[in-house]
Amino acid sequence: MHSLRAKITILTLCVAVVTVIAVTLLSVLFIVNTEQQQSEQTLLLLCETGARNLDYYFSSVEKSVRMVTTFVDRDLEGLDEAQLEAHTERVRNYFDIVAHKTNGVLTYYYRIDPEISKTVKGFWYTDLEGEGFTEHAVTDITLYDTSDTSSLVWFTVPKYEGASIWLPPYITDNLDKRVISYNTPIYWRGTFVGVIGIEIDYSIMAEQVDSIRLFRNAGYAFLNDDAGNLIFHPRIDVTAMSAEERPKAPSGMVSSSTFISYTFNGEDKEAAWLPLSNGMRLNVCAPVSEMDGDWEGLVRRVIIVSAIVLLLMSLVALYFTGHITKPLQQLTEAAGQIDKGNFDFTLEYDRDDEVGRLTRTFKRLAAHVKDQVTDLSKRAYVDALTSVRNKGAFASYLDELQEKLDAQGGDMNFAVGMFDCDDLKRINDSFGHDKGDIYLKTASRLICRVFQHSPVFRVGGDEFAVILFGDDYRNRESLVTAFRTTAEHINASTENQWEQIRVSLGVAVYDPALDKAVIDAVRRADKLMYANKRARKENV
Repeated sequence: MHSLRAKITILTLCVAVVTVIAVTLLSVLFIVNTEQQQSEQTLLLLCETGARNLDYYFSSVEKSVRMVTTFVDRDLEGLDEAQLEAHTERVRNYFDIVAHKTNGVLTYYYRIDPEISKTVKGFWYTDLEGEGFTEHAVTDITLYDTSDTSSLVWFTVPKYEGASIWLPPYITDNLDKRVISYNTPIYWRGTFVGVIGIEIDYSIMAEQVDSIRLFRNAGYAFLNDDAGNLIFHPRIDVTAMSAEERPKAPSGMVSSSTFISYTFNGEDKEAAWLPLSNGMRLNVCAPVSEMDGDWEGLVRRVIIVSAIVLLLMSLVALYFTGHITKPLQQLTEAAGQIDKGNFDFTLEYDRDDEVGRLTRTFKRLAAHVKDQVTDLSKRAYVDALTSVRNKGAFASYLDELQEKLDAQGGDMNFAVGMFDCDDLKRINDSFGHDKGDIYLKTASRLICRVFQHSPVFRVGGDEFAVILFGDDYRNRESLVTAFRTTAEHINASTENQWEQIRVSLGVAVYDPALDKAVIDAVRRADKLMYANKRARKENV
């Protein structure tokens, strides 16, 4: 018959074995479930952020077209030549105001159907260089068959559909620019009069989508329509293909489910997609191997640590039977808290024995998992290369700043600085992209060092932005001087072009008299930056 000590030891060992196994399984299950959920949430978060940015862009265009359409409906009084001429001039003036308040407009137009008037043709304004709208000769519609919706699509499709519509990318007439547009047909007492529309640059939309990256750039975003036709893909030059050559989205992408698993070029991928307001679909995808890589390593470490702890506990159970039950119970309760998503638990046992080591290992493991979860949440708003905040964070920051500005009635003192790293493409082409990365990081460090009290954002491949408040706002001129002086010192100290700093910059102070919104100050700073870039090139 076994002694009481043996029975207690055996019972303790059994409890220890069961508890450690339970803790390990719970930890493994929690890690697997948490990492998978976080990976999916990361995809969805990036997709939501990208969709929100694109929809904000598209909705501003739709809103502007609707405003002009409403004005036209109220203003149009008849179809004789004099009435149409006066009406067109009034619409021209109103459209000019609306277009200047709309972000990203490449062209806007009001085209009268030649069947309504041979002399009153409407108008077409373009802004190809970003320096303001200029009037362009309207397209001669009489040269086209308006019943053929495959040509002159901005006019024929809305006329055929009889309703407002977003058109897929096309090359706009006479400008050789790939655009997407939102168009509305105009009617007067049931008679088709013409088309109102705004065209936006396809490349701007493509840049926003291409900026969505994750998992060391193995993950990316692309656009397709609801039929699976690719509209933009960072790894496929869709613009260089005809409609027949253009590939469709991979099988399984056109689905009603938000999360999709599919195979592309022999690689298993996971994706999240969301519909955009213009009928397109934004997809954010990543390889399954990248998504699973982190949690598989964690699981292996948990299993190894648990096996080691179990072996140690078995060897010393005879000496510590009285101290095992309570610590293991605490560990089990902590594992349950983690399984519920609560990382804020307390483990009091801290003696220098197996159970104590198990407790500390478990806490480190929990802290590591918590850090991983926190890190995944932060990645969506941190630029992987420079470690400053990214374009999504910039958009979110501007929204928050606009809300504060509205709450204070426009009474705020701040300035916006825009920075552009000159010659990045040349450095990439001449010395390699690794040197281009060094060039960007060197510029980013100097911006952060000089404007150390201000938030810094990377808003494009070679562009940075800074929002100046407080001392940085008051000392902005001296800081700009310090930035340029420091850059000159750095450039003089090295012959390596990728270690030098050649940055064009522009700083615009928010002025309620000039800026209706925060974005207007951003645009002014951007224009000043480009003016600085041109001046620098002329000096060179």
